[in-house]
Amino acid sequence: MKVVLFCGGLGLRMREVSTRMPKPMIPVGTYPILLHVMKYYAHYGHKDFILCLGYKAKTITSFFENLDDNVVGEFTTVAEQRACRSLKDEIRGWNITFAETGINAKVGERLLSVKHLVRDDDLFLANYADVLTDAPLDRIVELTRQDGTVGTFLCAQPTYSFHVVTWQDEYRVSNIESCTQADIWLNGGYFAFRPELFEYMRPGEELVEEPFKRLIADDRLSGYRHEGFWAPMDTLKDRENLCEMHERGDRPWAVWERPITRPLPVPVASLTSEVDRKSSREGLVAV
Repeated sequence: MKVVLFCGGLGLRMREVSTRMPKPMIPVGTYPILLHVMKYYAHYGHKDFILCLGYKAKTITSFFENLDDNVVGEFTTVAEQRACRSLKDEIRGWNITFAETGINAKVGERLLSVKHLVRDDDLFLANYADVLTDAPLDRIVELTRQDGTVGTFLCAQPTYSFHVVTWQDEYRVSNIESCTQADIWLNGGYFAFRPELFEYMRPGEELVEEPFKRLIADDRLSGYRHEGFWAPMDTLKDRENLCEMHERGDRPWAVWERPITRPLPVPVASLTSEVDRKSSREGLVAV
């Protein structure tokens, strides 16, 4: 199954680092966060990658084209050199397609640019290339197949703290609670799609705005609610937290370090029309 990775953004919220390198190449531990994401997919058997490039595209292509030169010298001990050789052998088993999709293109435009590479597939996967998780990918894929929807996306709860306010009228507050207590779910950035998705897309649109609303109106979009580890790298603080976890050996996103287990029944969070969604459950899914 092909994996489309959106790697072309400017990374403006991390401009202190992204002026020197594209956001997907910012390291977590020894290697770029992009490589962590790709190893996650490879663990589940998906090793056919399409990298949608834009900003500082050459930095990304050079990393993979000159992998030997990139890693030689970073490892000094025998154990580290052995791990380095293992990584190089693993990546040689991947198929990587580099697709130039423009510097200022929106995510939806980037996906449309590679439509010809996935339109004949049963399903394909997509990702923002800057989010780490231990979500069971096989269950997300199975949900898409079982539910008959055009797509499924990972839903995660906020990792940062804020308070949610509910209004009684124009000025009176009826309730205030921590986001950890409120039923709020965010777009987690991991997607499984049927090629029918392109029938819901228009040139110049973002992926999760107009196209997702059209899918919801047709009852063709599902969400997978994941309560495990999920962490975006939107800011330097996010990156610092991930690096600290990596250094102390706390890497829940590194699913490749543990064996695959048989998928369990999937928890369905189907997104239907606005009326049906309100009547079926309380809460919010933010995309």
